[in-house]
Amino acid sequence: MRRYLTAAVLSGAVIAATTVAGACVLARVAAGIITDPATRTLGYWATDLAILGGIWVVRVAAQRLQAGLSQRAATAMIGELSAQVLRSVTTRPPQRLDEVRDEATVVVTRGLDGLRPYFTGYLPAVILAGILTPATVVVLAVTDLQAAAVVAVALPLIPLFMVLIGRLTAERSAAALNAMTTLQSRLLDLVAGIPTLRALGRATGPAHRISELSAAHRRSAMQTLRIAFLSAAVLELIATLGVALVAVNVGLRLVFGEMTLVAALTALLLAPEVFWPLRRVGVQFHAAQDGKAAADAAMALIDAEPRHPAGTRPPAAAHIEIRLAELTVAGRDGPAPDALSATISPGRVTVLTGPNGAGKSTAVAAVLGLTQPTSGRVLIDGVDIADIDVAQWWRRIAWLPQRPALIPGSVRSNLELYGPLSDLDAACRAAAFDEVLATLPGGLDEVIGRGGTGLSLGQRQRLGLARALGSEAPVLLLDEPTAHLDSDSEARVLEAISARARDGATVMVIGHRAPVLSIGDDIVRLGGAHVCP
Repeated sequence: MRRYLTAAVLSGAVIAATTVAGACVLARVAAGIITDPATRTLGYWATDLAILGGIWVVRVAAQRLQAGLSQRAATAMIGELSAQVLRSVTTRPPQRLDEVRDEATVVVTRGLDGLRPYFTGYLPAVILAGILTPATVVVLAVTDLQAAAVVAVALPLIPLFMVLIGRLTAERSAAALNAMTTLQSRLLDLVAGIPTLRALGRATGPAHRISELSAAHRRSAMQTLRIAFLSAAVLELIATLGVALVAVNVGLRLVFGEMTLVAALTALLLAPEVFWPLRRVGVQFHAAQDGKAAADAAMALIDAEPRHPAGTRPPAAAHIEIRLAELTVAGRDGPAPDALSATISPGRVTVLTGPNGAGKSTAVAAVLGLTQPTSGRVLIDGVDIADIDVAQWWRRIAWLPQRPALIPGSVRSNLELYGPLSDLDAACRAAAFDEVLATLPGGLDEVIGRGGTGLSLGQRQRLGLARALGSEAPVLLLDEPTAHLDSDSEARVLEAISARARDGATVMVIGHRAPVLSIGDDIVRLGGAHVCP
């Protein structure tokens, strides 16, 4: 931004200089042609016209450069803010992610795009107003002091009205963003719940509420537009009256011979340039308010989460031991897990089991570094996870959540989402995914939709398992890995999991069913928080 602002100020200075110089040269040429008939030939004014043409070319080039710089700055800033919001939101504990999910979605997908008018319109206008307006007032004072005095009287009225109307516009923009956030949240919830609503015969139930929210957003947007039109009309009226007063003053004095035609034309050409940058600031201010409101919301999301010092120690490359020491994480219904102590050793399968809500998935999230313990510690080879470089720690882990992350694209791209697999065929066989591939017309090149649309729940589970089991990561964290599998497929998967442990991997599995418990070398029962070898 500093580089952009420096370039924008330099461009604004060039635009201001060429504007003033062009007005002076044009006034000289026009006055000469009007007052001296002998000079009404193109050859007489060839040099002045060439200078004038060169000034205009330089001005257009400076404006083009400033526009290009502002577009690049807008793109870079929107991308940087979006990335910071995503990093801040996605690193929050899962329990706190839902609190800001809808707001972050609106800010990233729509809100921050409103910053583009701020960088491409408002900020260049402010820079130009800070350079061109004072420069033209100074030149105008040198040319004709009375015209400068008239301008000085009318000029402060524009910033005054801009401040008064701008405060109301900022409130309306914030209200419009809140209305859009609520509307989009309801729409996303409705779309996600359509299958359930249709099954219950309630698919049309939320339509009335959605209509009310849409009407509220429409009213908020129209109120903002009315204020913008009112502001533009007021600013245009003040600027027009200011230029008109200068024209009347100059005209009367010119009639009575109190000033030269060159000075009069110079004053008339410069007077609009005094007001034009401020009028442009007023017009662009309204267009930039939506983006500014979104930027404020983005900064609130970035700054809301307290920053924990990032660890720098790299984890071990293989044979990693994980120890949970009195691990407690506070939840809505009390601590879960509560004072959990367990050791997940390399070369062994550790199964976490217990009733729903006991904190099994939360314990895995703590091992991943996604959840901060309320008390207790997570030790990786004796080192607190808070002291470990989390990015490097994640590279050592193959994680299978209850719902595998699947993106729109080919089956192959989803299998290799976290990196290429050394033996893709063996990974598919281990997860019984080879049977699924045999039924897909495109095989590995079959295209699936968002969240795995086109595959059944069991097929999605097998794809996620193939991705995890095919990974060479030394740590496997598997949450209900066989929840949607038939008995034959489950047996194959469990055998593959045991084989990974025998090869030296550190394996932690969440499960309830007897086949899953049967492969456990260590069984950690949450609720009692003890280990059964």
